[in-house]
Amino acid sequence: MEFAVNREVLVTTSEFRLQRSGRFLVCELLVPHRVLSTSVRNGGQTEHLRYLLNHQSCEGANHSEREKLMVGMGLENYHDALCRELGIEPDDTASMGTAANMNYAAIAQASDESVSVSAIVTAGVHGNACCAGDPAGWRETEDGWRKDSQIGGTINTLLLISHPITDGALARSVITMTEAKSAALQQLAVRSRYSPEFATGTGTDQFCVAAPLSDGHALTSTSPHTKLGELIGVTVRDGTLEALRWQNGLESSTTRLLFHALGPFGLVEATFVDSLKPLLTLRELELLQKNLKSIVYEPKVAAAAYAIAAVLDRIRHGTLPASIARDVFRQHAAILATSLAAQPDQWPAFFARLSDVSPERPAEAIFRAIAMGWSEKWR
Repeated sequence: MEFAVNREVLVTTSEFRLQRSGRFLVCELLVPHRVLSTSVRNGGQTEHLRYLLNHQSCEGANHSEREKLMVGMGLENYHDALCRELGIEPDDTASMGTAANMNYAAIAQASDESVSVSAIVTAGVHGNACCAGDPAGWRETEDGWRKDSQIGGTINTLLLISHPITDGALARSVITMTEAKSAALQQLAVRSRYSPEFATGTGTDQFCVAAPLSDGHALTSTSPHTKLGELIGVTVRDGTLEALRWQNGLESSTTRLLFHALGPFGLVEATFVDSLKPLLTLRELELLQKNLKSIVYEPKVAAAAYAIAAVLDRIRHGTLPASIARDVFRQHAAILATSLAAQPDQWPAFFARLSDVSPERPAEAIFRAIAMGWSEKWR
């Protein structure tokens, strides 16, 4: 394939060759494959494709010019234009688009005996993480699409299986792949941008799954109970984690951030200091501002914050009876205060001072606990 002068070969196997050129990733299938994809052109299940394309279609925020271009051309014509730009045949190509940078694409591979799986993932979740069942921002009608809200952020997955699989196993691989993606988001405690729930993906996720065609034995299952399903799960999960590390700076250690744990309950960085102003002296506030990272990244504070978030989730879902909700929430708010103060023996005093808190107003109680802990830390 001579699709670009500045192409960079990333992976070559006997089944495919993955190359990058600027804002494009192109996987050339070197042998006939059965492909299942979300592509606007040649989507669904096909057996004639030669190229699988992922590309950066726009910037992540406020890139209205690109949106107008794509809407004005129509997505099928846009697909054709991309292929012409690369010098590849549109009818032989499945495509995916995203705001993610192709230089942040993660490649994860795993093998078991004669079978290998490769997952190439680009991912961003800061603007568009959602949970299945969230309120939706788009509506499709006979007259076309109507947008009710601005969205941005996508997880695109290119999954390549080295061994032939049945049609049913190809379809099942999408379930395993999606569960693996959701497992990565769960590991990073990514919340939906549209509800208090944990995210299961984004509203614009896309995929291409490919396995070679063969007249010989085809594997019949991609369930997580099988080794092939395990390989799919491991590569997609690890690829998603790695892509989010580069695109969004998300990794396990950074998710200890106080705002990451309690953002859905009203703790956001932009208003954090202003919310504490009425609760601290000027000197305490000045000291807090100059040492903010030592507070919002403190691991025991993070532990208490995640415990509070879990308690609030369980209250909301009815796991905990309403009759004990306030008291349980109060207990954990007092733990947050003692964690910040580094004075665990003061828990009874903090618990007493938080006597009027309510899980229905979580941010108010959390800010009070933080202010208490900070005020008492050096007394």
